[in-house]
Amino acid sequence: MRILLVVSAFNSLSQRLFCHLRDRGENVGVAFAINDAQLIAEVETFFPDIIIAPFLKKRIPEHIWSAITTFIVHPGIAGDRGAHALDWAILNRSSEWGVTILRANGEYDAGDIYAHGTFAMPQGSKASIYRNETTTLAIGLVDELLEVFHEPTFIPLAQHENALSGSAHRAMTQSDRRIDWENDSTENILTKIRSADSHPGVLDTILGVECTLYGAHSEGRLRGGIKEILAKREGAICLGTRDGAFWITHLKERHQPSIKLPATYVLKDRLKGVMEDRLPLFVDPMVETFKEITYLERDEVGYLGFDFHNGAMGAHQCVRLKYAFDHLKQSGIKVLVLMGGEEFFSNGIHLNIMEDSKKSDEDGWSNIHSMNEAVKSILLCDEVLTVSALRRNAGAGGVFLALASDFVVAREGVVLNPHYQTLGLHGSEYWTYTLPRRVGEIKAHELTSSCLPISAVHAEAIGLVDTVLSEDEERYLPELHQYCKALYEDEERYEELLDIKRQKIHHTSFTEEIQRHREIELERMYPSFYDPASEFNRLRKDFVYKLCPIQTPIYLQGVGNA
Repeated sequence: MRILLVVSAFNSLSQRLFCHLRDRGENVGVAFAINDAQLIAEVETFFPDIIIAPFLKKRIPEHIWSAITTFIVHPGIAGDRGAHALDWAILNRSSEWGVTILRANGEYDAGDIYAHGTFAMPQGSKASIYRNETTTLAIGLVDELLEVFHEPTFIPLAQHENALSGSAHRAMTQSDRRIDWENDSTENILTKIRSADSHPGVLDTILGVECTLYGAHSEGRLRGGIKEILAKREGAICLGTRDGAFWITHLKERHQPSIKLPATYVLKDRLKGVMEDRLPLFVDPMVETFKEITYLERDEVGYLGFDFHNGAMGAHQCVRLKYAFDHLKQSGIKVLVLMGGEEFFSNGIHLNIMEDSKKSDEDGWSNIHSMNEAVKSILLCDEVLTVSALRRNAGAGGVFLALASDFVVAREGVVLNPHYQTLGLHGSEYWTYTLPRRVGEIKAHELTSSCLPISAVHAEAIGLVDTVLSEDEERYLPELHQYCKALYEDEERYEELLDIKRQKIHHTSFTEEIQRHREIELERMYPSFYDPASEFNRLRKDFVYKLCPIQTPIYLQGVGNA
């Protein structure tokens, strides 16, 4: 079937659906809804059997939906109508939410329902719930849609003829989320920020700076006055409330243009005298505070988590991760697992910090070297077996960080973007060594030049990952632990694998070989950082300022069968 995805942006749900449909064998295209004339032209060029809109901020022209069956994926329960559906569900503390697939007509979210379902609402940010529970349910509902689409006896659910649990609502405004510092509990404040994370944030004024707030984390120990800045840590600030405290990791100044940055980067000298509340290099993941690097040990397996905001890794974060890895590999465990973060495994270097820097070339160059050093530590590790566990999505350098491990596993449903060229970069992280080693030179070229996302299932089929574990969160972690235990329970096999690594590292030209790959990669990368007119510098600015595209990206135009 020829299926065209019409989107306002190629976001996480759109990419997951794109991969899923291609894995099913469908002929899938993508068109950005920029203006009516452009969209009509692209629809006519692709000539789809049906259109699915997984993420859309504007109406589809009647000229399209009246001629081609068109479905909207709405992130709300059956009957919910209007913008900011998930925002309202979080702010209202709904215990259950869902996804509805309806047929487009002339009325906003009012078409006949072809598939719908619900999930129990977790306590998380809007972005997290959207990427995880909402996306997982949406994929299953699209499968249902494609089944009933060919069923002549199927009768869709007419919204105007049935009593449904959802209802129409207005768009949410900043006044709906405004923090009442004198009266709101910590939990209320966290809920308001989570309802707006990662967009549009909650508007407030911190130390005289009007800005939007992102990345809220509860704090179990520090206490102080209402809205008092109690401490800072790794770019975040801790604020007092009437009954506790919480951390904010990122701010975005209200003035235009501006970008989202670590809070201390925005407040700068205004934080003079604020205590730096440091943590050890890694902490238990259950500690109630803002933390980036965590460690948990079970049996003889160590789990190293690195939860960096949006998966972006600045130079300092890369250094800390390397130090944690280097320490833990000598701690007596047998398997060390790179877990990534709660929302992303990793997306590579920190583009927003680079864009904000007055020395963006030097700071960016330092960032890529720091990332390379972290990857090198993993490649040269001969004390333990290493496993990268891709529980969440990964992109660019984050994918190649994962490939440095001896074994790579992925949770079903994870989407990988093993490429850099959408930002005009050649890339480093030793990818020219690790990627061909797994998939071969031809497939490596295809992955890095096509710039398309791939599913975990497809990644396993081509050898990019070793195995795919359950998408179900309750099954994934036990399956991962069993996988890791199996690596050392056969002691003879375990020692054999270590011996093979040690032989390669210490008695072959391996170290010199990967150094050559690094040098060639960096030689290709250098002009991208230091030439002010480089494509990377232009595309990075577009990316961090989230500039609206003027056309469907070239790499998505004309996409068809996998």
